[in-house]
Amino acid sequence: MNRIHHFFPIFSWIKTYSRSFLKGDVSAGLTVGIMLIPQGMAYAMIAGLPPVYGLYAALFPQVVYAIMGTSRQLAVGPVAMDSLLVAAGLGALSLSTPSEYIALAAFLAVFMGVIQLVLGGLRLGFLVNFLSKPVISGFTSAAAIIIALSQLNHLLGINLPRTNKLHELFSFLIEMGPKAHLLSVLLSSLGVSFLFLLKNYFPKLPGALLLVFLTTFISAQNNWEGLGLTIVKDVPGGLPSFALPSASWSQIFALTPLALTLALIAFMEAISVAKAVEEKEKTNDLNPNQELIALGSANIVGGLFQAYPTTGGFSRTAVNHDAGAKTGVAALFSAAVVGLTLVFFTSFFYHLPTAILGAIILVAVGKLIDLNYPHQLWKNNRAEFYILLFTFAVTLFIGITQGILLGVFAALLYMVYQNTRPHIAVLGRIKNTHYFKNVDRFSNDVTTYSEVLILRYDGQLFFGNQRYFKQQVSALIDQQKNPIKQLVLAAAPINYIDASALEMLSAFCEELRDKKINLYLTGLNGPIRDQFHKVGLTTRFNHFFFYSSLEAALNAIEGKAPTEIEQNIAKQRNNA
Repeated sequence: MNRIHHFFPIFSWIKTYSRSFLKGDVSAGLTVGIMLIPQGMAYAMIAGLPPVYGLYAALFPQVVYAIMGTSRQLAVGPVAMDSLLVAAGLGALSLSTPSEYIALAAFLAVFMGVIQLVLGGLRLGFLVNFLSKPVISGFTSAAAIIIALSQLNHLLGINLPRTNKLHELFSFLIEMGPKAHLLSVLLSSLGVSFLFLLKNYFPKLPGALLLVFLTTFISAQNNWEGLGLTIVKDVPGGLPSFALPSASWSQIFALTPLALTLALIAFMEAISVAKAVEEKEKTNDLNPNQELIALGSANIVGGLFQAYPTTGGFSRTAVNHDAGAKTGVAALFSAAVVGLTLVFFTSFFYHLPTAILGAIILVAVGKLIDLNYPHQLWKNNRAEFYILLFTFAVTLFIGITQGILLGVFAALLYMVYQNTRPHIAVLGRIKNTHYFKNVDRFSNDVTTYSEVLILRYDGQLFFGNQRYFKQQVSALIDQQKNPIKQLVLAAAPINYIDASALEMLSAFCEELRDKKINLYLTGLNGPIRDQFHKVGLTTRFNHFFFYSSLEAALNAIEGKAPTEIEQNIAKQRNNA
C-alpha cells in the first residue's frame, strides 16, 4: 500500500481533501484552463505544429501529473522553451510531410518521457544540478530571443525560412522584410500593446483569451482573410485519439541528444518552479525522483494521445497558485476546460489571426530575458559571467542543443579547473586570541612565528591538484625569510584524499625529512587519518604529527604540556 501511495501521491492527499479546498481548486483550474487555450495554440506554433496540438498537449499530461506528481500546484502542459527545442530538433531532420513531423513530435514526447522515467527509477534526479544558473540564464535568454524572432513570419505576415541561427534569420529578414503585410504588422503591434496594457492596469483579467476572442470575432465579421491576413483556419474537433508513434532507427539515433536535453531541461523547469511554490506554501512534499517519474509518465501518455513534449510552466503555475489551487484537483478542472473546448468550440478559432498568436508568444517570452543576473555576475564573478555569455552566444548563433550541452561542458570544465587550484593561505595568530587568520587579509593584526610556517589548504587532495599542492607549499617554504623548521597544515578543509595524493604526500614527507622540517597536520577527520595509518605515513616518518587544532600544534612546537585531548590523540596514534 505504501508503495502505491509513493508512485501515486493522489491516494495520500485525497484522503485528507477538505471541502474548503474545492473553491480554490475550481477557481484556479478554470483560470489556468482558460489561459491554456490561447497559450497552448501559440506554443504549438513555436514547435512548428498545427495549433490544435497545443491543446492536445494541455489535456492528458495534466491528468497524469495530477495523479502522480508530488507538487500540488505545478501546472503541466506545453511551454515555450520545450516547444522551441522540438522545432530545433525536428527542423534539422529531413522530413518529407507534415504528418511525419507531427508523428515524430509525439514520438519525441514518448522518448523523453521514457528517459525521465528511467532517470527517476534510478534515482538520478540530482543530474539536474549540473545545469548551473549561469548556463540556464544564458540559454534561456538566447532561447527567448530565438522564440521571439521565430514569430516574425506571423508578426510580419511573410514566409521566412525556418532557422534557429540568428545571423541566418537576419539575412532572411533583410531580404524579405520589405514584403511585410501591413495589416499583420498593425494587428500584431496592437495585440502586444493590448497585452501590456492589461498586464499593467488589469492584471487579473485573462488578457490573452480576451485578445483571442476579440480579434477572432472582428476577423470573422470583416473577412480579414480576404485582405491577405493569415488565419488559423480549420482546427480539428474532438478529443485526440490513441496512436502508437514510431520512428526509424536513424531518426531515433538523431533524436537521442535532443530527447536527453529535453528530459533534463523540462525537469529543471518543473522542479525549479515547484520548489518556488513549495517555499511559499511552507511545505516539504516535493520528491525530485518522483517528479521525474510523474513528468515522464505524463509525457508518455501525452505522446500516445498525439501530444508533443510538456513540462511544468512558470507563468501558469504562478497563476494556479495565486488563484488558490490547493491540490491536483485544480489540474483536473484545467484539463476539463481544454477537453470541452476540443469537443465543442474548436470551430470558433477558424478566423483567429496567427499574428495574434505571435503577439501572445512575444509577450510571454519577454519575461524569460534576464538582464539583471548577468549584470550581477559581471560585478561579482567574471568567470561565470563569461560562461553565461558563451552559452548565450552558442545558443544564439550555433544551435539550441549545442548551446545547452556546450554550456554545461564549459561550467564543468571551470569547476574542474577551480578544484585543481584550491586556495592556500598563510596563517597567523590574531593578537591576544586563539584564532588564526590569513596574513594577507589581517596583516596588521596577526602574529607569526620564527621558523614556523602555518598554512591552510582549502580543498580536496586528488590526482588533479596534488602536483599544484606540492609546488605551492614548496614555494611558500622557500619564500620565507628565515629557514623553516616546522610546517603546520590546517587540514580540516581536506575531506578527501585519493591514492595519487597519498603517494605525493609520502614523497613530500621524505623531502621535508631531508630538509629537517617537521610536518604537523591539524583538524584532520577520522577517515583521512585512517588512510594515513593504512599506507604507513604515521609509522614511517618520525617528523609527521597529528593534532586536534593549530593551538595544540603550536603548544607542542613551543614545548608546552599537551592537553587531555591531545594525549588521547597521541594514544590513538600509538595504538594504530
